[in-house]
Amino acid sequence: METSTTPPYVPQLRLYQDWLRQRHGLEFASYDALWRWSVTELDAFWQSVWDYFAIESPTPHRAVLARNRMPGAEWFPGAQVNYARQVLRHVAPAHAAGQPALVSRNEKGLQRELAWPELRRQVAALALHLRAQGVQPGDRVAAYLPNIPETVVAFLATVSLGAVWSVCAPDMGTHAVLDRFRQIAPKVLIAADGVTYGGRDIDRMDVLAELRAALPTVQHVLLVNNLDASKKIADGASYASATARNDAEVAAFEPLWLPFDHPLWIVYSSGTTGLPKPIVHGHGGMILVALQLKSLHNDVGASYAPNSFGERYHWYSSTGWVMWNAQVAGLLGGTTCVIYDGNPGGSKEHPDWGVLWRFAAETGVTCFGAGAAFYANCMKAGLQLADCGDLGRVRWLGSTGSPLAPEVQAWGTAQFATLGTPDIWWNNLSGGTDFCGAFIGGHRELPMVPGEMQCRMLGAAVESWDEQGRPVHDAVGELVCTQPIPSMPLYLWGDTDGSRYLASYFDMYPPGHGRQPGGGDGPAEMGAVWRHGDWLKIGTQGGCTIYGRSDATINRHGLRMGTSEIYSAVEGLPEVLDSLVVDLEYLGRESYMPLFVVLRPGVLFDDALRARIASAIRTALSPRFVPDDILQVPEVPRTLSGKKQELPIKKLLLGQPLEKVVNRDAMANPGCLPWYVDFAARRAAGGTARSTVP
Repeated sequence: METSTTPPYVPQLRLYQDWLRQRHGLEFASYDALWRWSVTELDAFWQSVWDYFAIESPTPHRAVLARNRMPGAEWFPGAQVNYARQVLRHVAPAHAAGQPALVSRNEKGLQRELAWPELRRQVAALALHLRAQGVQPGDRVAAYLPNIPETVVAFLATVSLGAVWSVCAPDMGTHAVLDRFRQIAPKVLIAADGVTYGGRDIDRMDVLAELRAALPTVQHVLLVNNLDASKKIADGASYASATARNDAEVAAFEPLWLPFDHPLWIVYSSGTTGLPKPIVHGHGGMILVALQLKSLHNDVGASYAPNSFGERYHWYSSTGWVMWNAQVAGLLGGTTCVIYDGNPGGSKEHPDWGVLWRFAAETGVTCFGAGAAFYANCMKAGLQLADCGDLGRVRWLGSTGSPLAPEVQAWGTAQFATLGTPDIWWNNLSGGTDFCGAFIGGHRELPMVPGEMQCRMLGAAVESWDEQGRPVHDAVGELVCTQPIPSMPLYLWGDTDGSRYLASYFDMYPPGHGRQPGGGDGPAEMGAVWRHGDWLKIGTQGGCTIYGRSDATINRHGLRMGTSEIYSAVEGLPEVLDSLVVDLEYLGRESYMPLFVVLRPGVLFDDALRARIASAIRTALSPRFVPDDILQVPEVPRTLSGKKQELPIKKLLLGQPLEKVVNRDAMANPGCLPWYVDFAARRAAGGTARSTVP
């Protein structure tokens, strides 16, 4: 009988704990003990992350956490890093092991592999092109690109120069894109001529012309020919030409060394009022947090490491979701990233939820991630994974974006059991665009409970608090973080006095609410506590359950959008006087998003008007945010100060009694409430008479 010579796989988190024991003599009896050390001994923990991943800097840092307060924490002063440099350090070992940097495919079946040396060459060539156009550290480069290799190259080239990257997905309408890019005044615009999605080619040249005309700060445009190689743009340049260079200067190019907190990218998180928040993250914070998340918690190894067996990491995302940033972060650790551009559900005419699974089987994916809604759709479609090819290399399934329902997780586990992997690990995460990381997630060696996430992340001092700022245990409360994390925003772009940053995350628990992590009574060093906007329950065994948003932000299939952006699109129609929208996604239930509209007198509320409203949202924002129902109401409930009462109506429709969710004395129009109470009752009884939204 032959004995296998393949060494046993050792989880990345266990390797890190072995290193802590050998290097520092630190040993922990449980994960909870390790977590508590990581959130109380911040200097020791984050220094260990720096050392474990051998982060390079030509200058030493003077401290780990020089100023411990939120907001305004100061991390690793004196250190110099560069995100692109950290990626490109893997070129030689990964290429020598025969592993590519990127594997990509689109709906048309075009599959490409980008070798590590070719990734480096294209990044250098494009960086030199951008430098020749006058791009300097701190300049903004805006991109309107899909999930293709060119986007990754453009990102790395941009940040290698110290310029600041920002991307919007081409499925976003002109209005939504301009709401984002106008705020940051980009110097360069990189855009695709179009995309293929749902079986259709969608030309974006007209949108590109509109963007260019509305962004007067843009001095240079690069066109990515994603649909038609013959298309050109006046006074612009071809991306293909810009990346074709291969000479001595390209070979000698090196990314700049930058201060630890130099701006890396601007991402957007929409609230319930105003324009989307332009959130600035730094190079160093993102490098550290992404490496500890990807390696220690997500258990993703370098593709060339003996313990990884050729890791291939796939997390389906559009460029408009922060999971695109998380996917690209796999390159920081030398992992092969496997990306798909297109509709994971096939087309309207030919629905097919096996697309990504076949892609994973054919490309040898080892780590497969997607939004929770994707798995739910696969289950509802009756998909049989046994029909999708050899998925034997897949060793974990990742889910985020919204709570994963227990029955959906059970479906996936049963499917993999039929494939010969009865103990497939579910790596369920919850975090946010706001700090581009995860608060709660997975642990390869902890028990799995469907509907729960396994643990609080190392370095994330997460608790569940009541409205008075008191920790609650085994009960639902506000998700808060009581200690800073290196990837928390440096600032919001244009927020010169920091007031918007404070109002976004620290208004509920301002200075004086700080507590030591773990529920102690001692005051924390920082002035305020981060309130994330999610309902959280931490179980007695450490498992965590997210119950959806605690504020009124729309979380549509994992993508957040501010209600103000929907109102801007809807109330721009002459027939609509007022509107209110809520998203009732909650504890893994299917998202249900009704839109309530107040119409001008005499306007007929018919299918044609519903279609115009849906089209306005589809065009200005994205098809993702078209509501499930559009209903005519006499009035939108408002406070005495005129604010729409989104959260009280959301709570009412989730089953809470009216007297507990609204103060009539603080309302301008309490007489409108009976309509919503009646609607909530009819919905609870299953008789909502749902309208059809085109």
